[in-house]
Amino acid sequence: MTSEEKGRGLEAPQVDPGYVMLTVYTLGVAILVLFGWLGSANAVPNTSKQEAEIVQLLTPNEVKQGELLLPRTEPGTYRAAPMLSMDVDISVTGILARAKVKQHFTNDSDQWLEALYVFPLPDESAVDHLEMRINDRIIIGKIQKREEARQTYEKAKREGKKASLLSQLRPNIFTTAVANIGPRETVIIQIEYQQVIQRQNSVYSLRFPMVVGPRYTPNQSSIADIFSGNKGEEDQESYNLIDQKIQKIPSNTSHPPPLKTLSVIGPDEERVNPVALHVNLAAGMQLARLNSLYHGITSEKNEEDIVDINFTGEVKADRDFVLEWEAAPTQTPSLSMFSEQQGNEHYMLLMLMPPEQAQAEPLAREVIFILDTSGSMGGESISQAKKALLMAVERMRPQDRFNVIEFNSNARALFRGSRSGSQKNRAQAIDFIEELKAQGGTEIREALALALDGKERHERIRQIVFLTDGSVSNEQELFTLINNQLGDSRLFTVGIGSAPNSYFMTRAAAMGRGSYTFIGKLEEVREKMTTLFAMLEQPALTQLRLTGADDFEILPSPLPDLYQGEPLTVLMKGSSNLGKLLLSGQQGGVRPWQVTIDTTGLKERTGIAVLWARKKIRMLMDSLASGADAQQVEQEVTTLALANHLVSRYTSLIAVEEQISRPGDTEKLLENQKIQSNLPAGWVHEKVFAGGADTATSAPLSIFVGLLSLALSALLIWMQWRRQ
Repeated sequence: MTSEEKGRGLEAPQVDPGYVMLTVYTLGVAILVLFGWLGSANAVPNTSKQEAEIVQLLTPNEVKQGELLLPRTEPGTYRAAPMLSMDVDISVTGILARAKVKQHFTNDSDQWLEALYVFPLPDESAVDHLEMRINDRIIIGKIQKREEARQTYEKAKREGKKASLLSQLRPNIFTTAVANIGPRETVIIQIEYQQVIQRQNSVYSLRFPMVVGPRYTPNQSSIADIFSGNKGEEDQESYNLIDQKIQKIPSNTSHPPPLKTLSVIGPDEERVNPVALHVNLAAGMQLARLNSLYHGITSEKNEEDIVDINFTGEVKADRDFVLEWEAAPTQTPSLSMFSEQQGNEHYMLLMLMPPEQAQAEPLAREVIFILDTSGSMGGESISQAKKALLMAVERMRPQDRFNVIEFNSNARALFRGSRSGSQKNRAQAIDFIEELKAQGGTEIREALALALDGKERHERIRQIVFLTDGSVSNEQELFTLINNQLGDSRLFTVGIGSAPNSYFMTRAAAMGRGSYTFIGKLEEVREKMTTLFAMLEQPALTQLRLTGADDFEILPSPLPDLYQGEPLTVLMKGSSNLGKLLLSGQQGGVRPWQVTIDTTGLKERTGIAVLWARKKIRMLMDSLASGADAQQVEQEVTTLALANHLVSRYTSLIAVEEQISRPGDTEKLLENQKIQSNLPAGWVHEKVFAGGADTATSAPLSIFVGLLSLALSALLIWMQWRRQ
């Protein structure tokens, strides 16, 4: 206060400091309580057997399985329609598979319906066909740009025509919107896709996902992100519709707003939604073993050595189906080759198993183990993961270095830095692992950031082994982190549980220049981890190069590192015929290695061009993680997808019936009855729905905002006092 003001009697009033502090404290507590309440309002409550309905904000990715979701009269809310059954028919020829997936739905009401169908498919599948069958009518889907297809669908819906729209949410999750389903009508939606069979050593495998686990939405990384809604590439993805209060929703999305109500079966209730599956297996070789890992099957071989495989009984959609087969030792091929010609273009698929390398001296290694202990890992999953990690730690040698990071809502490391694999350090790690429990959220980014420091080392190999179910919604953000921070580390993912997020597991391993494996039950842990140890402990084939195909575009590019027991799978496109190819590289980065490939035995197969286009699209989309121009990527992907009739991020399949079927006075949509859905087998209901995978609320964020408000309140009171 100036002397002039004092002379005029303008002295500041005496404010009781205790009163000021009490006011500030009261305001702060009120704000903290308010934000805490708002945070907990979005958390999913415990669900008992008697109260199975979960009220929450949901995205299509959080649907527990493929379902038909029906709009209710309340805006922004959906209910699930009755699902009668699912029929899956897969034909395997050599290393190629063609699948037809049929979902049967019935409108039991007396009103007309529009519906949204959400379902999983293999993440490497090339989806190129849609049929909508209503009574005796079959409507075939056509490929269009995504926005154009959405407009076509909306126009048909308004006109009362039957229409269906197939769109991609992720490479392994799709939606079909169906308009104008008539009273008492049954709708069959058929999706077809092509994929390449997986191989490890002499074992071939086919995986078909039947359930989408709940996805955790990570805490926002900064206050600026929350208020701006800026999530980079992920913000462009229509699947990322998590919370309208926090995240901007693209105005041109072809999918509905977040779902608010979904019925989930209680923990003690019987599983629902039957599945019938048939596999026609023409392996092209004598089989030494055929095994379904998680389902009972019957198999019958005909005179041509083709095997018909079916489920032994009714199966519920609560886990992935995995079929494995192994050739007789003398018949296991080292090379499989297929080709297709379209006009002047030649397309080729090669799968080469490199000759077995001589055992080398074990590598000097630093291994960082990351273990997911979030709520979705409760039950069988955490038991599998802990057993696998204990095996890995016990295998550490004194000359190795290692550390263990565990994460749920937060991440923490066992040691401040990597330590030697001494008996003392291993014992400490074993005690640490045995005490871990599954609870909380799935903050993968924090754990990866701890492990990936972006450094280049030359004194020892640095390997990161990541055990998780991958049940998160921010894959693109994680891919970018891996791309930017990998350095000379190698990332190996271990998918845990009955329904791991295979899209995340496979792409993270590919970007991390490592490999992946899946563990679906405790009995598999020793076998799967032993295979992984063989990869980790022996030198990889690196700096691979394929010569003799200069006129061909080869995918993937660059060629990946190969670990023990892994084949090289290559798709090629060119305008000339191939002769002999030379595959060369280095073993362990020092020893030259090469093998000659004779391509004269190519077999003609349809679908190779589609697989090449699908691989090209995937590589273009992956390039976004390394900063590729988004507009250029969109243009190239759209051109490829339209030319090959493929569903992609930017293209959709649309089917419209020409005749008008719905009367003009029946525009009001029906709130239909609910269908109960399954959690993935082995998941613990209370763990998931009480602060587990679906809990996207950030308690630290609420506290931070509360403290910020407290500080602002104090500042305002101080400023008011100064003015007085």
